[in-house]
Amino acid sequence: MKMKIRKGDRVRVMRGAEEDKDKVGEVIRVLPKENRVVVQGVNMVKKHQKQSQSGGKTIPAGIREFEAPIHASNVAVVDREAEKESKEARKASKAKADSAKKPAAKKTAVKKAETKPEAKKPVKKAADTKAKTAGSKKKAAEGN
Repeated sequence: MKMKIRKGDRVRVMRGAEEDKDKVGEVIRVLPKENRVVVQGVNMVKKHQKQSQSGGKTIPAGIREFEAPIHASNVAVVDREAEKESKEARKASKAKADSAKKPAAKKTAVKKAETKPEAKKPVKKAADTKAKTAGSKKKAAEGN
């Protein structure tokens, strides 16, 4: 039978362990011969691994944690349109919050425009002070 779930699909776990029910995740791997899928972050299993060597590579000993396959009948593809609707609702509420903030943003822009000429004035003063210090150094040299 052809699998309707593909790698990269977002699925919701409908049945299984209590900690995994109603979790939404992305399909990492599809096993069509076994009619199973591996979902990211769901059905985590710990395996005690002995140290071993194969092909010149050493696999260290320890406890490995990985996602185990779930039967394809226990997951349902999440409707992307339903997700978009919820995103649009978030955007609408965000737009309302931003509209309340916009007048405050305009006020800060006006304040920044007022401070720019003031920022230029100290630069001119700094140039004047450099000229004064150079003149005072000449006077000090003449006095010595």
